[in-house]
Amino acid sequence: MTEAEAEAAAAAAAASELQDRAALWSVGEIPAADVVSAACDALVAGLDSPGLRVLAACTRAEADYDVHDLLPEALDELGLIFHPPAGEAGREAAVRALARRMLAGELEPWELTFRINQRYGHELPLTARLAELDDAYAFLEYPGDRAAAQIDAEVTAEARRLAGWARSP
Repeated sequence: MTEAEAEAAAAAAAASELQDRAALWSVGEIPAADVVSAACDALVAGLDSPGLRVLAACTRAEADYDVHDLLPEALDELGLIFHPPAGEAGREAAVRALARRMLAGELEPWELTFRINQRYGHELPLTARLAELDDAYAFLEYPGDRAAAQIDAEVTAEARRLAGWARSP
């Protein structure tokens, strides 16, 4: 891989992480300061726009107040999408971001299903299978047994399916 290809890959990864954190923040999964951190990481990775610089300059104290106003513009300047939290597309983007986090080892399979089931229950078609799997965890007699490993494997397969979905245009 050439240096230019490595820089482009780093910028793409930073853009993807910023997009995921925006989705997670919009549904209340992460604090605004995490979005500011992703904006800083994006600048370091080579992404740049006036709105991104302003967003990255927020202090932790300012983040809770300013991210709401600054994030949509920064994402738009980078060609990324800000999904309103009340919309189905925003919820689905957050679910895909959580799935990617589980696949990256940041969440255990049961944590993914628990969060999904607590937030969306069986109402969001995209997450119906994960909600069912969370119910299956609840009926386990011995959490460390073979049945738990089977559910973990099914959750991982479902997370891969969700994480592979293309982002909204």
